[in-house]
Amino acid sequence: MSKRNNELAGRELDLVSRSVSMQVTTFDEALAVFIKDAKRRGLRDFTITYYQRELNHFRTFLVSVGHSLFIHDVQRKHLEELVEDMQARGLRTTTINSKLRAIRAFFHWLLENKYLAVNDLAKFPLVRDRKNSVETFTVKQLHALFNATDKRTFTGQRDYTFMILLLETGIRLNEACGILVEDVKLSEGLVFIRNTKNHYHRYVPIQAKMKEQLRRYLQLRGTCETDALFVTLEGTGMKRNSLQKIVAQYGNKAGIKGVRCSPHTMRHTFAKLSVMNGAGIFELQKILGHSTMEMVKTYVNLFSTEVHDKHREFSPLNNL
Repeated sequence: MSKRNNELAGRELDLVSRSVSMQVTTFDEALAVFIKDAKRRGLRDFTITYYQRELNHFRTFLVSVGHSLFIHDVQRKHLEELVEDMQARGLRTTTINSKLRAIRAFFHWLLENKYLAVNDLAKFPLVRDRKNSVETFTVKQLHALFNATDKRTFTGQRDYTFMILLLETGIRLNEACGILVEDVKLSEGLVFIRNTKNHYHRYVPIQAKMKEQLRRYLQLRGTCETDALFVTLEGTGMKRNSLQKIVAQYGNKAGIKGVRCSPHTMRHTFAKLSVMNGAGIFELQKILGHSTMEMVKTYVNLFSTEVHDKHREFSPLNNL
């Protein structure tokens, strides 16, 4: 008989700190309780679906490698194997990190709610991307994108309004989906954003060109049974998936290459052009609705011309 390992791990460590009468929790049981709590906390349907999808993907991976589905047995090495598998399949770094965030949130919740006594998955590091992951449109590409809409049609006017609203405000796709007609305050030059990521409602400013287009679109939209700002030809509110496809549709029509045509790329482009035009980090944070300064600082570091302009004054070579 071989000598046992003296170091306790997994379920053994958990047994040390919990009552022997406690039931060992399976992955499925833990996930069910986690999702139930997410609904109780009022998380968005989109967020709950995201957690379910990514955590079920992790479960499938654990099964595929023949690993135990007791949550106490899931270790850091299994997450490392998952990352290696996703990288081998050519998944984008942003996709991998999106999956990792869901897993980290799940195991952090398990630890906080005493389903686990120890946990080294909650702080598992995200994958670092050596490339610049902040993709943006050029001004030329923006013109091509907007010109690809047929403004002689209702859908063309609607899609044009949607895309320039993304560029004007930097709002997220989900936030745009939640805008109601009553949220558009043309006289005040504001749009109320209610469907936010962090549940903090906010107003975003709009200027003359945007107000003019919104006024035009609202007249064309007319009265519908739905209060949603963006509607179909049948007068129903547009779903998230339909709005998500708009930028890609016109990007393909305009022949735009080398950049992902998506609402989030438009958000990055708003940040880039705002920083280049002199926007401060506090104004940018408030408009974008970021809860921390981390991403805003990234935008400033990438796109601010201040360092470049100052370098003209202190360049060593200029004084030689």
